[in-house]
Amino acid sequence: MRAFLASSIGVTCAAALVLPLAAPAGAAPDTPAHPATAGSVPAEASEPAGVPGSTQSLALNPVSSPSVRATGAPAAAAAEQGLPERDVQPFSMVGVVWNDVDTELHGTAQVRTRATGTDRWSDWQDLETHNAEHSADAGTTERDSGATRGSTAPLWVGDSDGVEVRVRPETPGPGESAEAPVPLPAGLHLELVDPGKDPQQLPGTDPADPATGAAGADRTTSLSAAVLPALNRAETEEDAGLAPAAKPYIGPRPRIITRKGWGADEKLRESGFAYTKSVKAAFIHHSATGNNYTCSQAPSVLRGIYRYHVKSSGWRDIGYNFAVDKCGNIYEGRAGGVTKAVMGAHTLGFNTNTMGIAVLGTFTSSNPPAAAVNAVSKLTAWKLGLFGANPKGKVTLTSGGSNKYKKGKKVKLNVISGHRDGFATECPGARLYKKLGTARTSSAKLQGR
Repeated sequence: MRAFLASSIGVTCAAALVLPLAAPAGAAPDTPAHPATAGSVPAEASEPAGVPGSTQSLALNPVSSPSVRATGAPAAAAAEQGLPERDVQPFSMVGVVWNDVDTELHGTAQVRTRATGTDRWSDWQDLETHNAEHSADAGTTERDSGATRGSTAPLWVGDSDGVEVRVRPETPGPGESAEAPVPLPAGLHLELVDPGKDPQQLPGTDPADPATGAAGADRTTSLSAAVLPALNRAETEEDAGLAPAAKPYIGPRPRIITRKGWGADEKLRESGFAYTKSVKAAFIHHSATGNNYTCSQAPSVLRGIYRYHVKSSGWRDIGYNFAVDKCGNIYEGRAGGVTKAVMGAHTLGFNTNTMGIAVLGTFTSSNPPAAAVNAVSKLTAWKLGLFGANPKGKVTLTSGGSNKYKKGKKVKLNVISGHRDGFATECPGARLYKKLGTARTSSAKLQGR
């Protein structure tokens, strides 16, 4: 094993489930896809027939580092787990999962991959290790079903057919006993996700194509519509059933690529929906899947996240209500209707009466593109406007319990907040978080405020 590149990875973006629903369809049969011995286990056999894509699950093994053997370091320091270079079936997204959703991975996880059909290996890349904010609330059916697992954020690596992984526990800090073990979670597996083939290329999903959707496209949220076209202000008010005399503060509906448009197979997720009473606030996230994707690949990135959330992490659907790519394209996330108050799984403790928007990418040290920030403004101006919320205002929400606010505490937050405002996390990345003030101002202006 090559020398380990130590890195410190903080808690990242939430996709916390709080839905008191049954376990995801196929969750129980999928459990054997995490065997006790190393091996590549495609998940097709445990999925409904015809679902595109696949998931390979590789059990990690203990690794004895040459440097540990040479120096006689404590046994705890040799508790690294991983897999050496190996050939695998093609995949494009990778993450690490483990058995107990209540256990944190205190350490670092890194992968390197080989581009399909070549001998070119990437540098080592960090997986964002996190877990607490990506889980169902304690006591819910979802949390107690036994289907959910601990997980890192998935990382988009592009079309690959070779992989190497290493996961290492954190070293004892100053004043801590060097003999004290820092164990890794049990049941570590590497998940290799193939998102499947793209649906037919949609107008406007490529930055070279400025089209805003097919003429006469369906205005509804029907699953038959691949794209909901942009509407002007009058059309938006009419579509929402608002009387002109009401003079509502609502932004024009932006163009939205639906689940059908990005290729979400509805047989993969749980069939039911869950709704809350209103949408009083929006929490902004980054997906932490990296920035090495093109906008034409964004539908594949979303299908990868969707599959990873459902099949690898055991969730009922993708966690976010909406997603935005680097070119400013807006995508429907969790199923249930883009105009409705769909309960998402994005901000532990604050999923009720809110929505979660994930900007695809990692923005801890990289600036978010202006097109993405502008899309967040457009989306929030419209969706928050449907429920009478002021993007520049404040709202009081009751915490369902997080590592920042105890359950039942009433918290005053910005109507457009970052994930870190409700949970102690780096999400949505420092660079994107700094842009939220701009998004609030632009969103309110689009509402006519």
